[in-house]
Amino acid sequence: MLKWLGLSGIVVALDLYTKHLVLKAFEYGEHLQLTSFFDLVRYHNEGAAFSFLAGAGGWQRIFFSAIAVVASIIIIRLLRKHPQQHLFCLGLALVLGGALGNLYDRVTLGYVVDFLFFHYGEYYWPAFNVADSAICVGVALLILDSFRKKA
Repeated sequence: MLKWLGLSGIVVALDLYTKHLVLKAFEYGEHLQLTSFFDLVRYHNEGAAFSFLAGAGGWQRIFFSAIAVVASIIIIRLLRKHPQQHLFCLGLALVLGGALGNLYDRVTLGYVVDFLFFHYGEYYWPAFNVADSAICVGVALLILDSFRKKA
């Protein structure tokens, strides 16, 4: 189980470090175009994915923080219970690291720092961060694992 928690810790550290760099280098709303389809930006997300409930008046900070804490407890219990299911635990560890990275932002800043911004022409994907990426990859691995035959 320690290797999975270690991986979660690496995700948290990478997430917080990249957000720290963005907070130091960019003003809110600033864009740095790196390619025709990718910018580094600094946005603050007070909601959840795709800024869901971002303008809800503040209660969502406590709500999403509580969800992250409960999910983290459940994930740690699952990691303890199934340490030899490698794909399952890898997915859980990535989700845990992402959840804790974004939780830290919510608790300390009141919002989540997003900075990866992909676009094509007039089509834009909402900005996201390392924690969001880890959560998405982790969920994809959990879905993949759910289709595998269990021995």
